[in-house]
Amino acid sequence: MKKMRKKSVLPEAQDYKMESPDPSQIEEQDEKSVKVTKGPKRQAESTVSDNGVLQPLKMSKQELYKAPTVEEFNQLKEAENLFHCNLLKMQMDELLKEVALSEHRKNLLDFFVQQITHLLHTVPKSEVVELEDLSWLSGVEVPIRFIPKVAKGKFHMEPPESINLVGSYPLGTCIKPQVSVDLAVTIPATILHPMDAINQKYPQKRALYLAGLVQHLMSTKTVGSLRYSCLHGNRLRPLLLIKPRGKDSSSVTLRVHAVPPPNFLKPSRFHPQKNNVRTEWFTGVADKQQAELSEPPTPHYNSTILGDHLPLSHFQFLSANSTQCPAFRDVVALLKVWLRQRGLDQGAGCFCGFHASMLLAYLLSTHKVGKSMNAYQLFRNVLHFLASTDLTKNGITLAKNADTKAPSIPEFHMAFSVVFVDPSGHLNLCADMTTFTYKQIQHEALLSIKIWDDPTVDCFQALFMTTKAMIRTYDNVFYLSELVKLQASCKKLSLLNELMDHSGNYVLAAFPFILSLLQQGLGERIHLLAHSLPPDPEWSVDSAPPKHKNQPPLCVGLLLNLQHALCSLERGPPADSPKATEFRQMWGSRSELRRFQDGAITEAVLWSGSSVCQKRLILREIIAHLLQLHADIPGSCVRFVGQLDSLITVDKEDSTTGEEESLKVIQAYEDLSRKLWQLEGLPLSITSVQGAHQVIRCTQVFPPVPVKLDYSFFVGEKNPVGLMPKADKPCPYYITPIKVIVHMEGSGKWPSDHLAIHHIKAAFHVCLGELLNKHHKYRYHAKPTYLDVWKDGLAFRIHVAYHREPQILREALTPEGMLIYRDNPEAQSLELETQHKPYLTSTLHGLQQQHGCFGAVSRLSKRWLASQFLLEDIQEEPADLLVASLFLHSAPFDPPSSPQVGFLRFLYVLSTFDWRNNPLVVNLNQKLTAADYAELKNDFVVSRESLPAMFIATPNDKTVSVWTKEAPSVQMLQHAVMLAAKSLQVVQAQLVDSSLKQDIRVVFRPSLEAFDVLIHLVPKQVPLLAKAVDPPLVTFQQGVFKGSATTERALPIIDYDPVRLYLSELREAFGDLALFFYDPFGGTVIAVLWKPKAFESQSFKTTLMNARRVEVYNDVVSTVPNVEAILQDFHLIGEGLVKTVELRTEKWVI
Repeated sequence: MKKMRKKSVLPEAQDYKMESPDPSQIEEQDEKSVKVTKGPKRQAESTVSDNGVLQPLKMSKQELYKAPTVEEFNQLKEAENLFHCNLLKMQMDELLKEVALSEHRKNLLDFFVQQITHLLHTVPKSEVVELEDLSWLSGVEVPIRFIPKVAKGKFHMEPPESINLVGSYPLGTCIKPQVSVDLAVTIPATILHPMDAINQKYPQKRALYLAGLVQHLMSTKTVGSLRYSCLHGNRLRPLLLIKPRGKDSSSVTLRVHAVPPPNFLKPSRFHPQKNNVRTEWFTGVADKQQAELSEPPTPHYNSTILGDHLPLSHFQFLSANSTQCPAFRDVVALLKVWLRQRGLDQGAGCFCGFHASMLLAYLLSTHKVGKSMNAYQLFRNVLHFLASTDLTKNGITLAKNADTKAPSIPEFHMAFSVVFVDPSGHLNLCADMTTFTYKQIQHEALLSIKIWDDPTVDCFQALFMTTKAMIRTYDNVFYLSELVKLQASCKKLSLLNELMDHSGNYVLAAFPFILSLLQQGLGERIHLLAHSLPPDPEWSVDSAPPKHKNQPPLCVGLLLNLQHALCSLERGPPADSPKATEFRQMWGSRSELRRFQDGAITEAVLWSGSSVCQKRLILREIIAHLLQLHADIPGSCVRFVGQLDSLITVDKEDSTTGEEESLKVIQAYEDLSRKLWQLEGLPLSITSVQGAHQVIRCTQVFPPVPVKLDYSFFVGEKNPVGLMPKADKPCPYYITPIKVIVHMEGSGKWPSDHLAIHHIKAAFHVCLGELLNKHHKYRYHAKPTYLDVWKDGLAFRIHVAYHREPQILREALTPEGMLIYRDNPEAQSLELETQHKPYLTSTLHGLQQQHGCFGAVSRLSKRWLASQFLLEDIQEEPADLLVASLFLHSAPFDPPSSPQVGFLRFLYVLSTFDWRNNPLVVNLNQKLTAADYAELKNDFVVSRESLPAMFIATPNDKTVSVWTKEAPSVQMLQHAVMLAAKSLQVVQAQLVDSSLKQDIRVVFRPSLEAFDVLIHLVPKQVPLLAKAVDPPLVTFQQGVFKGSATTERALPIIDYDPVRLYLSELREAFGDLALFFYDPFGGTVIAVLWKPKAFESQSFKTTLMNARRVEVYNDVVSTVPNVEAILQDFHLIGEGLVKTVELRTEKWVI
């Protein structure tokens, strides 16, 4: 069973620490734990001896085999029905313990609240002044901007009428790490006037009262710090944040709410259809025409004022419900963690713990859930309700006997996007929530239910442990900056009434309309449009409130529907349709009449883009066009999160990133496969033709491109190896051999000796080549182990396979003449190449058909591995499987639909997965069942010490992990995890923060500081130099032209990479002394790292003198590495390829 790790129950491990228990409590618990249970439960003797030592529990045979009690049976049934395993129950229980407040912290909070309450009761009474007279305030700013102007009225300070604890702390639902205690300070009725609700007079008095409290508290030494904030981003509802002195100042906050006396203002005054902000007062312009008309309703302003009247009644309502349901507090705590991990619990229009508590109370009051249910049942039911109930269309209410003046549900829907009415029947609790936020909550709830129902997923990790940052959650993300431009949007969209309703907050007034515009324009291209919630600002009590334009940029995320997202044609209604006018208004000058092949003439919009890479930019073009056309937001204010496609660009002229090139190779392979099947005259028939190359599964970093040979580049004489370049020419173009496995039928004609089988296969290679040349004029080059075929400018390397050959290789005879089977590396390698690799290739090719960006994500991930010198340890196949897991097991996310988000998740999984204690299971074709998962994990735990450091299991490979058996080592895996974590941190910071220098390639540039020797190569001899992370500005001709030729006079040299050959010689000669690292895609440096034991002296042996020299000390002869000779050998072995060898002597000592 997997052990709980206390440090990782939540992402902010440093914040969620277990409280240190009191020793006396531990002793008391120990005493309780050893008491004999009384009642109907089973009896047992005491398990503690006289000296306090625990003894084995002694039970009679009758007691030992007694049938379970009803209580025990219920517990077992509950664990079976509610949880995939007992582990989940323990994890959730542990989470609740960890986020709960300790008694010690509660005592500190109670004491601090008492101190502040006492201080607030001693506020001195002041003289009555005009509202606009702020001379009585000294060193304190008012936490509200008087927009458009200060209302007329009187104000004075006096002690609060009452002070009450409200919110989550007295309710028992407050959780760590952000501990906030809410204090409702009632403003005396003598300060307020019944008409203060008109024209923002009440919010101004409320803000002045808070400022008066600050001035009083500043004169004391009890408080640590005083700051202002806003309740859920509402600038008309400022808060006073008080922190204690000492070490608890960073983890505890007291939030002071100034509220009016209960029932001071009539709720009916704040009906959603009524107006409480006059147009003339707001604009400062007398409008006789407007005066004759009815004033526009101000539902959001009304809900703001009404919300201040109800915190005490809401607290009483929730207290009553929590006492009736024992699990109420636990399920609210779980919901809070769930919401926090998804960024939904803070900011303007959020769904916070208060809303979660009210929703649970609604489900209890309407008997949709039972009061006796436990926290896990209630939590699941809340998620199910959120996933299945659309509050944007069918609002709900907590009011049972609302008065006749209360608005109806349809009236609430006319004023608000989301409707959830409080017990009074007058207040919409979700008044500030946008439709898009609720749709996001619905989507997250539905996704969580699916995760919960999947027994193969670690749902605790997915639901509670993983932070869903927008940059890793959504396929496309863009930011709206320079928010002052939204003032022009309000004017363009004629949003004066909305501006009045939001008290001049042009961001909140315009943003929902902008989101609706984008939703309409993007249509079927997206599954979901989500946005960040404007954060709750904080500022010093001696400074003015921040302006709306100073808040962080707004973030918008898109979940793409790949079936339509990359479509370059937006087809509209027929020209004579009434909807054609609306279509033209939506798209402006981009709309034009087009005639289609079916004869229809319709409105249409054509977006630029021919390659997949270019089509990924269509969404950018649509968003920028709509915002400029309808909201006057220039393109400079819209910052799209940078695309990473440039790192895997294959053709810069056509802006392709490998999708089109891979498709051409697959088409050529399929054509070759058909022609192989049709060959006649073979001694044995072909039983299967299988691709076994990365490009067939669309995951080769740089797919091969069809080329024509430039014969002037090569020597004229024929060479059996292939065309040789002239002496003064650079390294020729690298021709990738595309591996194809051809299985021949089984027959008695096959010999039983493996050497004879090799000869037969060599003959088949010759025969296949001759037949392909005879029937299709293909150039070929037959070798004993393979056949190279040149087709359409591509090189295919055909390997003939016999299905019994691995078994024959395992056969051995004992001295007694018995036939036994013994596994060996040669048989394993052959089986890997002829069976496992073709199967993996075909399976991942199918995955590419389901998820269009799988190949791009894999190629981008492998480009990063190669650039960091890791691709020889985490090789192509395990890297592909790791990326496949992001699509097959994406919880808690949706499968990625863009290369960028897929790459970020690759780094996240690589850096956070517990490789030591868990196998990475990749359920290809969904063949593994829940029972298979359990068996696989149990076998892994039992055999962990003998298994590879990175264990990747698939349906065909449950126990061995054939792809990672040899590499990576523990050290290299740890190095990869560290690099992935750092790279993720850097790339996320760059994508989110526009103030940083935008250079994504920085995470693809390896650090060379840790290496001892750097071998710099001659750039012209590096065949893939143009594919480097930082390619040279000047390129050189490599003997090929773009395009394919039907016939060639001779074959080029295939699979010729001098750097790779040089590396193999270095490793063969000096592999016992050093490690060699290289980026195979255009790297010009080979990094050398001496092994830790390389420079230890060894006893003299004539067989161990390679690269060593003799030393004699005290008549003892020993050998040490001959570094000077080794460095000279680096030069000699790589003559013509090595430019310089850079020594870093400070890194090592002889």
